[in-house]
Order: sequence, then structure tokens, then C-alpha cells
Amino acid sequence: MDRISTGGIEMSRIVYGMWRLGDDDNTAPAHVQAKIEACLDQGITTMDQADIYGGYTAEAILGAALKSAPGLRDRIEIVTKCDIVAPVGKYADARVKHYDTTPAHIEASVEASLSNMAIEVIDLLLIHRPDPLMDHTATGACLDRLVSSGKVRAVGVSNFKPWDWDLLQSAMTTQLATNQIEMSVLHHAPFTNGDLAHLQRLGVPPMAWSPLAGGALFGADGADAYAICQRIAAEQGVGGDAVAVAWLLAHPAQILPVMGTNNLDRIKALGEAAKVTLTREDWFEIYTAALGREVA
Repeated sequence: MDRISTGGIEMSRIVYGMWRLGDDDNTAPAHVQAKIEACLDQGITTMDQADIYGGYTAEAILGAALKSAPGLRDRIEIVTKCDIVAPVGKYADARVKHYDTTPAHIEASVEASLSNMAIEVIDLLLIHRPDPLMDHTATGACLDRLVSSGKVRAVGVSNFKPWDWDLLQSAMTTQLATNQIEMSVLHHAPFTNGDLAHLQRLGVPPMAWSPLAGGALFGADGADAYAICQRIAAEQGVGGDAVAVAWLLAHPAQILPVMGTNNLDRIKALGEAAKVTLTREDWFEIYTAALGREVA
């Protein structure tokens, strides 16, 4: 599988998303290890986490697996996120869900993530959501310090608009490595609203969360577009979901889809998307169906 370099780190073109790790009936270290090994067998080496996943439990579930199989850490890259404070788990006493991009919170979150995952360095740390109260000079300086300290190899953001990105980057010496945004056949606004163009102009590969539209692609809303995906999939001997992910991979911005599932058989098939070839007409046929009209 192709690899993408950004911010001084390398990531696999397809990323395994661990937001549902705590939802599995089986969170035993051996089972989590089996998921990671299934990814590695396909060249998927990048694991996507966040402190909030699983009500602030998913990082520790991964950490237990890494403790159980110490050699696993050296074979993967770990992405995690911080700044969301939700009234669950360790923040159960919070009065309201909010964002916190203060240096104190970010630094505490990094220490907690390192401890929870039993690792010495985070490969890529993302600010999870834009914070209306962000002091960009303080936040930017904090992220720079984390990189220079060696606790974090690279930093980036998630769900930022171009102006949020530019504001934070203006206060940093470290180059932001990525912006993880929602993109899929059904959530295609970033292709035309400037979100993707901004990153493409900067030469920054974006990460795509919910690349299958949270399952909506398989329902009524995605029926027309998915029927085309299935037709192309049958021609190429893969699943329809692989074609939908390949639709993202085909874009020249070098999108990295984040795929999340707890089903081992589905995990073993995540790499199929990298085998799909789409012509320009294939791409626009899927896009046209998703739009529900011809392009202008």
C-alpha cells in the first residue's frame, strides 16, 4: 500500500479508525492485537485515536494491547486528538460539553494519552475541533513545544476551516501536518467549498473521517451512488464500499480515508480500496448520482 509523508512522519494511505474500539463486545488485548495485525497484513500501519473515543476509554484499550504485545508499537503510527471536554468518563463533572485549547489542557491531554496508550511518543497529535475561544498564540506555542520536547512527532488539526487553519499556523514554527475532515461520496461539499482546495494548495494531505458517510451510503440516501459503486465493484472483484473509498483515493489531494469497524472480516478487506481503478467518467458518474443532478 502507498504511504504518504507529511509533517516529518509517514502514514499508510488507508488509516484504521479506532473510535468504535470500546463499543466491541470483546476489548481483550489479544482481540485488539488481531485487528491491528489484520491491518498490518494489508500495509495499513496508521491507527487513528482520540482521547474522547469510547467515553475516554479507547486509548487505554489500545494501550493494553500494546503492553501485551510490545513489538507492535514499532510497526504502527499512532494519531490521537484532544480538546473536546464532554460530560462523560473522566470529565463526568463537566457542566457542559466544550472545547479547551489552552496549553494546560493540551499538555495534560498529551500526558494522559501517552500513559493510557503506554507509549513514549505520539506520532501525530490533532486539535480535534475548532475552539471559538482559542488563543492561537498560546495554542500554537504549546504545539511547537510539544514537538520540540519529543513527546509528539507532528501536529495537525481536525474539522478546521481554512481560516481556522491559517490563524493557528500563523503562530507556529512547526508546519501543521494534516486536517482531518468529513468527506465521502455523500459528504462531498469539501470538494467545492474550498476546504480541500486550501489543503491541496499547501501540499498538505487531508485525512477523511466517515468515508462511508456513517453507513448512510448503504441506505436510501446513497442508493443511486452506491448502485454505481456496486456495478464497478463487480467488474473489479471488490466490495462496493471499496469503490466508495477509492473515489476519495482518486483525488489528487492525496486523501487518507479513516476506516473504522470492529468486524475482523471487514478489517481484512479494508485494503481492497487501494486495488480499485476509477476512470474520470467513473468518478463523475458516482459524483453525479450523489449530487442528484448533472454537473453544471
